[in-house]
Amino acid sequence: MDNRNPDVDAWLDKYDNPQRQLVSDVRAFILSVDPGISEAIKWQAPTFMYKGNIASFFPKAKKNVTLMFHQGASIEDSSGLLEGDGEVSRVARFLDSADFEAKKAALADVIRNWIASKG
Repeated sequence: MDNRNPDVDAWLDKYDNPQRQLVSDVRAFILSVDPGISEAIKWQAPTFMYKGNIASFFPKAKKNVTLMFHQGASIEDSSGLLEGDGEVSRVARFLDSADFEAKKAALADVIRNWIASKG
C-alpha cells in the first residue's frame, strides 16, 4: 500500500531549501513505519497523521530538519528525541543525514508509541 500523497510530492517538488533531500528522506522513513500513517499538506507543510495529527515539518528551517509533534508532550519518548518543555508540543531536529541515521530508531519508537496510544 502506498501511503504517499501526491499533494506532498508536488509540495516537495517546489520546496526550495538546502534541507530538501533530508526532508524527503525523513518523510519516506516516517511513511515506512506503518502503512496506516497518512500525509497531507496542512499549515503549508507536510503533516503526518494517524487518528489525529502526529507531526508537521517546519518548512522555514534551513540549518536542520525540524519536525513538530503536535501533541509531543503526551508521547512516550524514552530516547529523549523530542525537545521542548511546553505543555503540548515537542520537536525533533535532524542536523544532517548522519544525525538522522543515528536517530531513526528513536523516531520510529516515538511514532509507534503515538500509534499504540491511539489503539
